[in-house]
Amino acid sequence: MKTLAHISDLHFGRIDQRVVDGLLADLTEQRPDLIVISGDLVQRAKRRHFEEAREFLDQLPVPYMVVPGNHDIPVYNVFRRFTNPFGHYRHYISKDLSPVHVDSEIAVLGINTARPVIMDFSEGRMNKAQIQRVREVFCELPETVFKVLFTHHPFMPPPDSPATQLVGRHKLVLPALETCGVDLMLAGHLHKAYSGDIMSFHTQVARSILVAQASTATSTRLRNEANAYNLIAIAPPQVTFEVRSWEGAAFTAGLVSTWRKQGHRWELQAQDSGFRPVSGAA
Repeated sequence: MKTLAHISDLHFGRIDQRVVDGLLADLTEQRPDLIVISGDLVQRAKRRHFEEAREFLDQLPVPYMVVPGNHDIPVYNVFRRFTNPFGHYRHYISKDLSPVHVDSEIAVLGINTARPVIMDFSEGRMNKAQIQRVREVFCELPETVFKVLFTHHPFMPPPDSPATQLVGRHKLVLPALETCGVDLMLAGHLHKAYSGDIMSFHTQVARSILVAQASTATSTRLRNEANAYNLIAIAPPQVTFEVRSWEGAAFTAGLVSTWRKQGHRWELQAQDSGFRPVSGAA
């Protein structure tokens, strides 16, 4: 079995330090095999914000993988946004914008969907080279390897907001994910935690792919949810998602969803709700 901690939307520069400390304590206690960070490490792509994010990463108790989000690109420094949009990110966080981890049980690939020059650069996109990267990493691996793709921008909207903007060119990406047998997709951006089967929204897809979205882990920019992250237990043919949410003093177990694969379909086996919304969100 492998355990992943999926954290997202840290937004250093606009964080609650108590929550940051609590997150580090909980990750140390849970001790996942790998931490996957799906972007927006900082609130504004300022040097001091990245320095704070770097300090956090240095304290993580286990190996991690990370991709940038749209907040990791300069907003008001237009010159830097167009000439060197990932300069601070590469210096403080990682030079690798498409990290990969492969072992005998699991393969995890990160893709950078942040774009500095599209009309609304808060949104994201994948390009043909990145789709080819997905094929190169996943397609040659045996079915016994559990395959995970993580991005900042989502491929599936929240159940209560079907019109939510999805990552650009997702309709070109889905056939590659389907063909190569990707099992799980992780993302953030929306500050909402939910999970499900990609087939529940993308009806043209003939093969189940699990999706898990993460809330904001440490930001004060809450959207009617507590700070939270996903703890994911992968024990094929079963996957369990546990939303661990901040309850004022520590991160505790919230919504737990268990899925089991039957043939090529993921079926929800059980779901226990303990995840409580918070009021007064920004």
